Order: sequence, then structure tokens, then C-alpha cells
Amino acid sequence: MPRPLGELEDAVMTRVWQWNRPVTVREVLEDLQQERSIAYTTVMTVMDNLHQKGWVRREVEGRAYRYTAVSTRAAYSAALMNEAWAQSDNPAAALVAFFGMMSQDQREALNDAIRIVQRDNPLPATPEEGADGTGGQER
Repeated sequence: MPRPLGELEDAVMTRVWQWNRPVTVREVLEDLQQERSIAYTTVMTVMDNLHQKGWVRREVEGRAYRYTAVSTRAAYSAALMNEAWAQSDNPAAALVAFFGMMSQDQREALNDAIRIVQRDNPLPATPEEGADGTGGQER
């Protein structure tokens, strides 16, 4: 499970994920400077740390590196949610509490996700149900 990203790491990774292409420290720096005062060396250190932690891969281009995300923001978010859920002593209660915090839009997104997972990965019929899902009963 990945450790949660720090504030600056998240700001950098947000750009890498959004741009969805190899990026340089200079590009990230210039975008971050629209929001805050930050030094080139700070961004370079953060991106090097993200590389060391396995969040980005890098390739040399001239005298600079180009960084690319190793996974998606969705995968990162899913891993964080899974870790939080796995740490609960009562996972069902944790899910109920989590669902209770959701907005209507989030619940609709959850329902859409459940439909996609069920469509793409249908559960096998149990022996009691029979292969046709009728519970072994004739109709």
C-alpha cells in the first residue's frame, strides 16, 4: 500500500496525472508558481523523491529528465481507500459510515462502478443456485 502523498507531492502528481504525458521539472515548476512561491530545486527534489518512491519513472532528455506517472490517480485513490477499509475492525460498518458521507453524485458514481464491475466480472453461480442462477429450481 502506498503511503499517502504529502501536500507538495500531491500537487506535483496532480499535474503529472492531469497532463498525462512526460513532464519536466521546469514545466511543473512554472505551473506551481502560478499558485505559490517555490524554488526549482524544491520541485526537483520532490520529483526525485517521487521517482525513488516509485510514483514516477524518468528518462533523460538532453540535460533534463522527463517524468511519467507509473499509475493513475484512480489507482492511487483506490489503494488508499482499500488500505483504510482493511484497517477497520468492522469493514461492513466502515463501509456503511463511508457511504453515509457520500453526496448524491458520489452515490450515483458508486452505483455506476458496481454495475461496471458486475458486468465485467460476474460472480459465479453457487452450487445451491445452479448454473442458471435459479436456485436449482425448475420453472
